[in-house]
Amino acid sequence: MELLILIIILGLLFDYINGFHDAANSIATIVSTKVLTPFQAVIWAAFFNFVAFFIAKYVIGDFGIANTVSKTVIERFITLPIILSGLLAAIVWSLFTWWKGIPSSSSHTLIGGFAGAAVMANGFESIHLGIILKILSFIILAPVIGMIVAFAFTLLVFYVCKKVHPHTAEVWFRKLQLLSSALFSIGHGLNDSQKVIGIIAAAMIAAHAQGIGFGVKSIADLPDWVAFSCFTAISLGTMSGGWKIVKTMGSRITKVTPLEGVVAETAGAFTLYLTEYLKVPVSTTHTITGAIVGVGATKRLSAVRWRVTKSLVIAWILTIPVSALLAAIIYYII
Repeated sequence: MELLILIIILGLLFDYINGFHDAANSIATIVSTKVLTPFQAVIWAAFFNFVAFFIAKYVIGDFGIANTVSKTVIERFITLPIILSGLLAAIVWSLFTWWKGIPSSSSHTLIGGFAGAAVMANGFESIHLGIILKILSFIILAPVIGMIVAFAFTLLVFYVCKKVHPHTAEVWFRKLQLLSSALFSIGHGLNDSQKVIGIIAAAMIAAHAQGIGFGVKSIADLPDWVAFSCFTAISLGTMSGGWKIVKTMGSRITKVTPLEGVVAETAGAFTLYLTEYLKVPVSTTHTITGAIVGVGATKRLSAVRWRVTKSLVIAWILTIPVSALLAAIIYYII
């Protein structure tokens, strides 16, 4: 019982860390274009992170991404020490990358940790390879989709607005950035909160199998307070901000105008809603980075600081194996 409670607390702590680690995804462009102050931006993003709970619960009607995450490891191999090890590894890597200002994926950190601890405990037969390969494929697909949509949308907007006075267009797009940021924040909440819901669900299913109180038979039996707590935790984390990563996302990849901010956030939101429909957990960081690169590439390829982008891609590739290795070591120690 105590171990299950500890896992739930650590899960919510990770969700909070995810919020301030990924706050930059929703607010970087809106801050860098000075549409909102940093304080106003994090309040705005946190509010729509929380609104996502009601959309998932009452509009979509299920938590499909959470179900996918909970099945990363085959159910009969899931134990509470495995989940604890994965969570601890995810927290360590997320804090390290936040400290270094690297916009890595908190989502893939969590999944890598969960899988790595399971492999250490029971070997590779304990993981759902198909699910993990699908998640891995979207490390490439999510930013590419965001980049292509942003590139095409930018060209379309330029064509539609070619006769509009530049000052008038800037006024329009400064206002529209509030809407695009809200749309992306909803997508962030829908996607990232569900990953922790999936981990807590896996822990409660394992607890039920071991005859521990508070356990559930399946994710369908998960009490409402779990999802509500996860969406609340990520919203509070977003309000705490993640300023080092805001700088990287908002200015170091490419210089962003209000028009380009609207396009990047809208393209990112589209990608997140698509993956919500497909029930695939993706990185909001990867998605918005791809969209920002797509926007920058419409000006000229040299407008994108490719050296910065290259370092981000390396961090993305390392996230799952490093998290898995960390979790394996922690599980071995435990």
